[in-house]
Amino acid sequence: MKLRLSGPSAWWAQRLSAVLMLLFATFVATSLVAHPVAGYGQWRDWVAAPGVSLAFVVFFGALLVHMWVGLRDVVLDYAKPSLRLALLGVVALGLLGLGAWLLVILLRLRA
Repeated sequence: MKLRLSGPSAWWAQRLSAVLMLLFATFVATSLVAHPVAGYGQWRDWVAAPGVSLAFVVFFGALLVHMWVGLRDVVLDYAKPSLRLALLGVVALGLLGLGAWLLVILLRLRA
């Protein structure tokens, strides 16, 4: 089975990722209001907690999916057909790089 993000599935992916990002923003705001973070050390410890790290991974995964669908639609709508594949490749590599960078940051927090 091939995962294709086009048509209705792209629409649903964009909406679901938006809901996940909203839930994450609500979680962060509530957590920081309930337990304010005074400095970098406390912030680092909070982000390094397993549940919070998982929430960050889910948030950034949703953000990357949301960005991919949106940027892909812009490229397909406005780029010349001869440039589309190259531009989509650049966008995909950029988003994969951002995802890898996030994982490196979260793994360094745990060390």
